[in-house]
Amino acid sequence: MEISTLSKLAAAEFGPKTTYLNTASCGLLPRRTVEAVKDLVDENFDGTRTGAGSYETVDVVRAAFGRIVGVGADRVATGGSVALHVGLIAASLEPGSEVLLPEGDFSSLVTPFAHRADLRTRYVPLADLADAVRPGTALVAFSVVQSADGRVADAAGVREAAATHGARTLVDATQAAGWLPFDAGAYDYTVTGGFKFLVCPRGTSFLTVAGEAQPTLPAIFPGWVAGADRDGGTYGPVTPLSASARAYDEAPAFLAYHGAERSLALIEEAGTDALHAHATGLAAQLREGLAGLGHETVPGESAIVAVPGLGDRARELERAAIVVSARAGNLRLAFHLYNTQADVDRVLDVLGG
Repeated sequence: MEISTLSKLAAAEFGPKTTYLNTASCGLLPRRTVEAVKDLVDENFDGTRTGAGSYETVDVVRAAFGRIVGVGADRVATGGSVALHVGLIAASLEPGSEVLLPEGDFSSLVTPFAHRADLRTRYVPLADLADAVRPGTALVAFSVVQSADGRVADAAGVREAAATHGARTLVDATQAAGWLPFDAGAYDYTVTGGFKFLVCPRGTSFLTVAGEAQPTLPAIFPGWVAGADRDGGTYGPVTPLSASARAYDEAPAFLAYHGAERSLALIEEAGTDALHAHATGLAAQLREGLAGLGHETVPGESAIVAVPGLGDRARELERAAIVVSARAGNLRLAFHLYNTQADVDRVLDVLGG
């Protein structure tokens, strides 16, 4: 999609009243998404809907997410949080298994492994992750884009090293899906929170499972939605479970998923390649402008810009109606569909005094 067309799409769907540069914390909801949520709320208020929402809509969302990350719908499970999905993977590991993780990665990815006392967790700098895979490493888990500073991992290098040593791979794509072209099928497992760059309501999350990895996951929380016959398995033990990744579904938060249907349609309409070019282009302009002000940024070509040591100026920007975040001492700013050159200029004006 051309930039001019992307701008028209953004103008039609978004209307922020601030300079919003905080998608790394939470994405803005498109108008179409808000309308879908309101419609379902009204139907649940006035009794015109049978049930709280539509499982068919959840399946539409499942398929749309699969298209965005390059896998079939049968490889996608839906849920409400990344930690839930990671906990399932952590529960699948044999006692004594080594899990290799980057230092300082996001807590929802790290904590489920850290709280299994019978696992061996090993942490290394992100840049050293591929070289740190060794014989006996059972799983390498990492965020493809780091939350704290926007660094993009050498995912291909890690994948190659894991294959060499027989380790499985788990990638958290929460800070990537929606702006970074990403092939979930290249990894054993991926987890993604939908409420950031996929601009879905909070309460949508996705687990992808490679076909050969699915038998490794235990059915530790199967409900009736996980059954092969979802419509006929509401009483008594549900058997058999779905042969697809739907066996790991959590019962959906329907308001979130009805909104997500519209949000993911927007992401597909815009196109990940176009969103990548738009967001990283603006981020590069901000890095250049910050360098001119004497501020060194974390290098890279990410949609997330991090300025070490400048996190204490987030409040100053907030007072100027510029919404950003402070993470691990960094000032963190994130660009997406709804951002423009004017946003870059606004930040540089305020930080330049």
